Amino acid sequence: MNARAPLFQARYGSAATPIPSAGSPVIDHLLAHRSVRAYLPDPVSDDTLSAIVAAAQSAASSSNLHAWSVVAVRDPARKARLAELAGDQEHIRQAPLLLVWLADLARLHDVATRVGESAAALDYLEMFEVGVIDAALAAQNAVTAAESLGLGTVYIGAMRNRPEDVAAELQLPPRVVAMFGLCVGTPDPQQPAAVKPRPPQSVVLHQETYSLPAQQPGLAEYDGAMSAFYASQGMKVRGSWSNHSAKRVRDAASLSGRDRLVEALNKLGFGLR
Repeated sequence: MNARAPLFQARYGSAATPIPSAGSPVIDHLLAHRSVRAYLPDPVSDDTLSAIVAAAQSAASSSNLHAWSVVAVRDPARKARLAELAGDQEHIRQAPLLLVWLADLARLHDVATRVGESAAALDYLEMFEVGVIDAALAAQNAVTAAESLGLGTVYIGAMRNRPEDVAAELQLPPRVVAMFGLCVGTPDPQQPAAVKPRPPQSVVLHQETYSLPAQQPGLAEYDGAMSAFYASQGMKVRGSWSNHSAKRVRDAASLSGRDRLVEALNKLGFGLR
């Protein structure tokens, strides 16, 4: 058996998953990623944080603009308040370090002002997207770096639930908004996290042109893999992955308040057009 077979089988939730002959320690490391929601109280040192941020800054940046920032939060009281703003998630309180990733156009506005240039382009959606994409690329590098150091992580998308309140808590200036959080810490070995299956590559990989019909067999297979995962983890999810996902996009109410994001962004100084 290919030594990497268990990694691929866990990632796709199927013993029948094709195992490519190409591979590397980096790919193995990425395949083993899992979301960790239970942490030991061991602190994440400044030295470790510095290494993680260096990895984050090594990600690609659109036009070399570096339109992102990150706030490291360790104070238990502040983490508790942010946890409440993000749907009262206990692992935010428990993790020794919370990184809040920001789309940051304030720095570019300041740079333009200091050199006597207009910053009118910052009011366009394109520039906001640049900030979001740069933050996401940096954060994923940070996740990979943290995991290479034996730490666990989980993203917190609900940091967008109440963007104005999060901005006030973190003292964000105009043109800066929290896009997501990231819990970081040593995983609790008594509550191990499992690798969550991903859809077969036939769902996401298209050759030359895009096809929805070609995805249907893979999606049916994925429904089965996720149902088995839900059962193995004792998760009370009604129906299949398809049922669960359809409910998640059913209407604005299912967005947990994130339908207000554009309105809040404009209040925070973005003036999106």
